[in-house]
Amino acid sequence: MRKNIAIIGSGFASLSAACYLAKEGHHVTVYEKNKSIGGRARQLKKEGFTFDMGPSWYWMPDIFERFFNDFGKKTSDFYELIKLSPAYTVYFGKNNNIQIADNLTQICDTFEKIEAGSSKKLSEFIGKAKNNYAIAMADLVYRPGNSPLELITSKTVQNLGQFFTNISADVRKSFNDPRLVSILEFPVLFLGAKPSDTPSFYSFMNYADFGMGTWHPKTGMFDVVDAIYTLATGLGVKFETESPIERIVTQDDRATGIVIHGNTILADIVLSGADYHHTETLLEKPFRQYSEKYWENRTFAPSALLFYVGLNKKTENITHHALFFDTDFEKHAQEIYDTPKWPEAPLFYANFPSKTDPSTAPEGMESAFFLIPIAPGIEDTPELREEYFKKIMKRFHEVTGEAIEENIIFKESYCVNDFVNDYNSYKGNAYGLANTLFQTAFLRPKLKSRKIRNLYFTGQLTVPGPGVPPALISGKLAADLIRNDIKK
Repeated sequence: MRKNIAIIGSGFASLSAACYLAKEGHHVTVYEKNKSIGGRARQLKKEGFTFDMGPSWYWMPDIFERFFNDFGKKTSDFYELIKLSPAYTVYFGKNNNIQIADNLTQICDTFEKIEAGSSKKLSEFIGKAKNNYAIAMADLVYRPGNSPLELITSKTVQNLGQFFTNISADVRKSFNDPRLVSILEFPVLFLGAKPSDTPSFYSFMNYADFGMGTWHPKTGMFDVVDAIYTLATGLGVKFETESPIERIVTQDDRATGIVIHGNTILADIVLSGADYHHTETLLEKPFRQYSEKYWENRTFAPSALLFYVGLNKKTENITHHALFFDTDFEKHAQEIYDTPKWPEAPLFYANFPSKTDPSTAPEGMESAFFLIPIAPGIEDTPELREEYFKKIMKRFHEVTGEAIEENIIFKESYCVNDFVNDYNSYKGNAYGLANTLFQTAFLRPKLKSRKIRNLYFTGQLTVPGPGVPPALISGKLAADLIRNDIKK
């Protein structure tokens, strides 16, 4: 039976779900509050520069391939992928940086030069991470999070202990050099929690890093948004932008539509890929599953202070992706999670997409993107943004020898207030709920409302968790759940 399905938001999870549901023959319309689609993966184009506003790392290429394969397509039907070499550079101070190669053999050689005996330990560590990746993809992340029994398979039982130890302990058990420790702890930051709070099983992120490499769609991550949009429209999905949802309409404990600009749009099923907490505020209080206290007690992934910068010159001594770990990693983490406040000396990330894609900047110029992870919910003012930009520019110059502040001809910032205004993001978080032990799988907010029939959720606050590949999977999980419920 064909249903009219209204999807709230147009991020990766919503786009994914829209494709799967349209493939089943349903009438699907995606409603986006902003002027353009993509959610956090929107583009910013200004003064000849182009920026991906959010996600900029393309990891786990197999997940993207699997998504398009479900529709008889390949990623290469839509966009070209470039494997970055080096994958990225980590800066620990002036004349103290480590480049991560695009293959494990060279990475092992790099580790061995820094710490004798570490290459063998790294091979063993990545071997276990590869096994975890296979288990996660086959037995865990494609499960809807309805029951703890989903986690119990012959393979997961054998690895049960890895859910009760943490990444930080595992890494420090085998590696001594603090630089190598930081490099191995870095990938789990994509999951939104401290390495000391992330179960050992999530080492599969290290395999995604060292084992699968870092890729870049030829003209940026928006290539992926555009590809899924093309796929979706080809399947009959309709898109309505500048359509903020004012209310979810219910009748007899059933979702029956949405209200936009005062107009009621009827729907058989409502699926929200918008912020989960915000979506529930569109319902009357008795129909909300999770209280304000519940959300207040969750561990959220960080927010971010971002800068989109255009330079009137080309840069040297810097790679496409660069991590600045020249300050205390632990202290910054504490200032995000334990005692939330603006960090004294933040770690930061720099991305120069024009190194790989010259079209992102005018000829002879450079596009740059800087990100400082910060605690969600903290004060956000223009003065604080500028203060922190000056901080990272000073360190960027000291560490790389590149003086770029005088060459800036374009700059825009984005922070907590913008995440709230543009995405209705809870406390302005950038990445959703962290994947800690007690916020994994069936312990995350559910894909299906237990109080309102025909209301479903998808995205980074539900299963499987933060990140672009998990968002694609989340969309599939929500669509599968809807399909199965329709058949009942």
